[in-house]
Amino acid sequence: MSTTFRRALTHVQISLAAAVVLAVAMVTFSPAPSAQAASRPVGERVVKIAASKAGTPYAYGASGPGAFDCSGYTSWVYARAGKRIPRTSSAQAAAAHRVRAADARRGDLVFFTSGGRVYHVGIYAGHGRIWHSPRPGSRVHLERIWTPAHFFGRL
Repeated sequence: MSTTFRRALTHVQISLAAAVVLAVAMVTFSPAPSAQAASRPVGERVVKIAASKAGTPYAYGASGPGAFDCSGYTSWVYARAGKRIPRTSSAQAAAAHRVRAADARRGDLVFFTSGGRVYHVGIYAGHGRIWHSPRPGSRVHLERIWTPAHFFGRL
């Protein structure tokens, strides 16, 4: 092997080794995605799954897929999105991290209160609307938030 060829081969090997070290360093030291960026896809998936059940009837105590009550609907939707959450609206509210309305994102939960207790839950769809399964005789649908007595939660 010629000296020139050996030098060229050594130069290629060193360049290749440097590229590998650089790639490992980039993966190792690159910042993790922000919590907001990481949760966006989950929220969008939650809303898409929630919308897929439009028209499904309400039934007290039902948790799908053929019928839902409010918290059965939210727990079923979140489970399909890969996240297990408590079954009842009050337990979901207790598990959720409260967020300001200005910081609410699609896929967050919206809890409705009366007399200091949570009585209903839905999935925030953005622009002041929720997907929910509201009451006997109704079906899952998209509706505007109807009362100021609510708060947002993120799981």
